Amino acid sequence: MRPYKCPTIFTTNYTNFPKGAEFADIFDIVGGSLFTIDGEPSHQQRAKVKGALSNPRMAATMAACCCDKVENGLLPFFRRMASTGTPFDVQELMSRFMFDLAAMPFFGVDPGLLSSEMLQDRLHMDAAVALDTFMEVGFSLLMTPSSYWKLMRWLNIGPERKLKVARTVLREFAAEMMERRKMNTCFVGNEDEQEDGDILSCFLNDPDYADDDLLRAMIIGYMFAARDTVGTTLTWIFYKLAQNPNIVSNIRKELSPIASRKAAVGVDAMLIFEPKETRSLVYLKAVLYETLRLYPAAPLECKTVVADYIMPSGHEVHAGDTIIISIHSMGRMEGAWGEDCLHYKPDRWLSVGGNNMRYVPSHKFLAFNSGPRMCLGKDIAIMQMKTVIASTLWNFDVEVMDGQTIQPKQACIQQMKNGLIVKLKKREM
Repeated sequence: MRPYKCPTIFTTNYTNFPKGAEFADIFDIVGGSLFTIDGEPSHQQRAKVKGALSNPRMAATMAACCCDKVENGLLPFFRRMASTGTPFDVQELMSRFMFDLAAMPFFGVDPGLLSSEMLQDRLHMDAAVALDTFMEVGFSLLMTPSSYWKLMRWLNIGPERKLKVARTVLREFAAEMMERRKMNTCFVGNEDEQEDGDILSCFLNDPDYADDDLLRAMIIGYMFAARDTVGTTLTWIFYKLAQNPNIVSNIRKELSPIASRKAAVGVDAMLIFEPKETRSLVYLKAVLYETLRLYPAAPLECKTVVADYIMPSGHEVHAGDTIIISIHSMGRMEGAWGEDCLHYKPDRWLSVGGNNMRYVPSHKFLAFNSGPRMCLGKDIAIMQMKTVIASTLWNFDVEVMDGQTIQPKQACIQQMKNGLIVKLKKREM
């Protein structure tokens, strides 16, 4: 069966293909959050999250947090590395950057992982490591017979032992964030400010989310989604752009009219491209989509069959079956993308004339999922990636160091197994 020809799993008959109980058991630490639930509970929680994210004040806060972190954290770090010619792991940096950027609008707190002088906060550092552990071990358990990993969990051995430690760290992190936010809220007198100050406050003030276990699960699930997907995609973008200088030139050409209206002050000043300025940039968006086609942040999608069903392709599936869809492979299928499916070509996303994005159905391009499980943070993720890539490429040249083995990690999030060592050079304007 060609998955891209079968939207029934994601849209037309999606209720017959939920995540399922086994998926929820493996990722029990986010049980009750959007990461694991289906049906009406998912619908209600999505409506709540969508309402919080679509609040104009929240959208403005997220854009402001992104610009602030790029201007005062990311670009100064890049400038220091460029001035000394020091190579560094951009994947590790993007992970720290996105941890901060995810936490700021959600908790109203900047963990400061991007700032070297603030790395003494072990809670945040340990939580970042635990997130990686949970995604890597969770992936291996998805590929393991349930009887085997349940025995390991009972005996507290193997990957399940690592998972237990990660659970403890993440729960402590979530509990600490909740406590800090509750204490801060006590000093805010205006109820509207409490509700709009950050995303977590929207739930702390809602009696439907009075269960602390559920809130902890939602916090951890949010950090999975907000940190890992964007940070990983940014790393793959830097990798592909370093291989394709002509595409970098096209991005800079698209940025040039915006840059001409801005003025960098001082010898070391750098231009920052704000979300409102990059929103309409079509080619830059095509670059993001082309990277996600070849390197989707979440390479696999798992579904459980509720009732026997005959697919439009004629394939039969039976109740209790598990369907694993390789989004990574779907992006490389010749039948879907043509003979050049393995080539990195952002132009494939552009309409004739290159002024608009070409329509591609979400069940064919599953990087942001499809149907009722479509990513709620899609527009935010695009905004963040555009801001980072535009501001970086306008101010710096990025070189990938030779001698590296670039391959995906076996995990729920498709990070690079060995990181990505790069060196930067400040552009002469």
